[in-house]
Amino acid sequence: MLLIKIGGGKEINLNGIISDLATLQEKFIIVHGANSLRDDLANKLGYQKKVVTSLSGYDSVLSNEETIDLAMMAYAGLKNKRIVELCQQNGINAVGLSGIDGKVIQGKRNSGIKVREGGKTLLLRDFSGKPKAINKQLLDLLLDNGYTPVLSVPLIDENNFAINSENDDIIALLQSEFKAEKIISLIEAPGFLLDKNDSSSLLPKMSKAELEAMEEKVDGRMKRKILALRKLFSAGDTTVILSDGRTENPIKDALNGKGTTIQ
Repeated sequence: MLLIKIGGGKEINLNGIISDLATLQEKFIIVHGANSLRDDLANKLGYQKKVVTSLSGYDSVLSNEETIDLAMMAYAGLKNKRIVELCQQNGINAVGLSGIDGKVIQGKRNSGIKVREGGKTLLLRDFSGKPKAINKQLLDLLLDNGYTPVLSVPLIDENNFAINSENDDIIALLQSEFKAEKIISLIEAPGFLLDKNDSSSLLPKMSKAELEAMEEKVDGRMKRKILALRKLFSAGDTTVILSDGRTENPIKDALNGKGTTIQ
C-alpha cells in the first residue's frame, strides 16, 4: 500500500504523476491539494483569503462559509474530477470523493484559533478542524474491488457540517489505519531544503529523530508540515519521500531516491 499526496501548486505535473502511478502494481490512495486553483477562483470571484498565525506560531487560512464554498469548487470539484479523468485515461479506475461523501473523512471542528491582533488575544471561530476518523469500510470496499480512491477536502464534522483541514493531517490519519509501506509527498521543490530559496540545500536523507529538531528551526506553514510529518511515524515504521512534483516522472523519481527520504 502506498499513500500519494499531491500538492496543489500550479507547476505540479499531474500528467506525469498519473502516468507513473499507472505502472505500479501496489494499491494506493491519492490525497490532493488545489491551493493554486482555489486562489485563482478567489481572485475571479473577488474574495480575499485571510491567513492568521496562532499563538503557537502555526499559520492557517481562516475558513468561513465562502472559503468552504471555494474548497468545494476547487478541491472537491474541478481538481478532483480532473485527476479522476486523468486516472481513467491512464487505465486507473478512480473514484473521487471529498471527506463529506459517505463520511469518508470525519473531523472535529476546532474550538477556535487564538491569535494576537491589535495587542489583544482573540479567539477566532471558523469552519476548520482536525480529521479524527475515516470510513475504512468504504475505502476497503473500493480498494478490494479494483477502484482507486482520490480524496480531497472538505471533511464532515461532528454536526455534519463541511469543514476545512490540512492534507498532511489527513495523510497521517490514513497512515494510522492503512500502515502504508511508503508515503510519497509531491511538492513544488526538489525535496526538503535547508534554505527554501536555495535548491542546492536539499537534504537527501533525514531520520525521524531529526524532524523534531527541524521543527524548531522553521516557521509558518513549514512548521505545521514538519509536525504532520512527525505524526506519520507515530503509527509505526514507514518511509516518507518528499519529492519534486514538477519533473517529467515524479513518482518514478521519488521511488528511485530523488528528493528527501525520511525513515
